[in-house]
Amino acid sequence: MNKFIVEFIGTFFLVFTVGVTVVNPDAGVIAPLAIGCVLMVMIYAGGHISGGHYNPAVTVAVAVRGRMPASEVPSYFLAQLAGAVMGAGGSYYLKGDNATAGAPPPAYVLGQLVFAEFLFTFALAYVVLNVATAKANAGNSFYGLAIGFTVVVGAFAVGPISGGAFNPAVATGCFYLGLMPMGQWLAYIAAEVCAGALAAFVFNVLNPDDK
Repeated sequence: MNKFIVEFIGTFFLVFTVGVTVVNPDAGVIAPLAIGCVLMVMIYAGGHISGGHYNPAVTVAVAVRGRMPASEVPSYFLAQLAGAVMGAGGSYYLKGDNATAGAPPPAYVLGQLVFAEFLFTFALAYVVLNVATAKANAGNSFYGLAIGFTVVVGAFAVGPISGGAFNPAVATGCFYLGLMPMGQWLAYIAAEVCAGALAAFVFNVLNPDDK
């Protein structure tokens, strides 16, 4: 089950990032960088559990190569497709239909801002826990790169929507500077703390022997 949860999470963030960076108003030439980065960090985060496929074609290749049981292939497919559908749904919630070129940016409501902050705070905490605290990744030299690039992905993907805080301390600084009203600040803090707690819960489920 843990492998399939990892495949769901990784595919979700891959498809979600594709959606929010390519649907107008888009991220322009930066979109490919954001998409490549999210795939990289999710592979770092989940590779030690599921292999970090996030792609049915990769799963087929690995299975044919003999590096995974054929019995797991349908469950990998299901997890990947479910993640893709949910990721597309999340992108649609923030960006709607593919707008015409040159359309003005949509007016985002508080729920959309909080949703964006929650998702990438979860992603950041999920990556931190898996690359910097997991026994399977002990002594690695890539954790700083993976964590930093998770923030890069979030900034490209939803920074234009929510501001890209992903951190209650950053949100507090923004509030102090007058960059957001008190209601938004409190909502960000609540969403970010809940996202961190959920990431810890997911990590413990995926790594039951890593205490």
